[in-house]
Amino acid sequence: MAGLWRGYQKLLALHPWKVQIITAGSLVGVGDVISQQLVERKGLRAHDGKRTMKMIGVGFCFVGPVVGGWYKVLDRLIPGNSKTVALKKMLVDQGGFAPCFLGGFLMIVGFLNGLSAEAMWAKIKRDYKDALITNYYIWPAVQIANFYYIPLYHRLAVVQCVAIVWNSYLSWKANKV
Repeated sequence: MAGLWRGYQKLLALHPWKVQIITAGSLVGVGDVISQQLVERKGLRAHDGKRTMKMIGVGFCFVGPVVGGWYKVLDRLIPGNSKTVALKKMLVDQGGFAPCFLGGFLMIVGFLNGLSAEAMWAKIKRDYKDALITNYYIWPAVQIANFYYIPLYHRLAVVQCVAIVWNSYLSWKANKV
């Protein structure tokens, strides 16, 4: 395990942006597999591989770049790493970024699932508030620790590891008809 971690560290040092995006995409995919197998209890035969691939794509093309870019912007907006700075970053992250990100995520998955504009809007009206409230049960504490203890280039990976459960929930929520 230590060897894998050293290899990951080496790749991260050489290609930080690529590795963060690949990590995010992979872990969003893991979240979808967990959602289908443990939450929805589909079983291996009924597993929707296309859905998992869509979710991996969302992770590669949306989650990784957007969250990774956001962390860079947030570090420039609120520099430092004191407890007060971590609290400020969490408040900006959870008060401004998280609501927008969550709405964007639900819209993208709805679009990829072929929903009409009307169906997508109805789904967002139905699911957004519940997802945002659930977000606030989990992420403020995680983000304070993330902003205080974790260096910038590891934040996306740390968040995505913690987010395996969150990604499972989001995949279930976003793909629920």
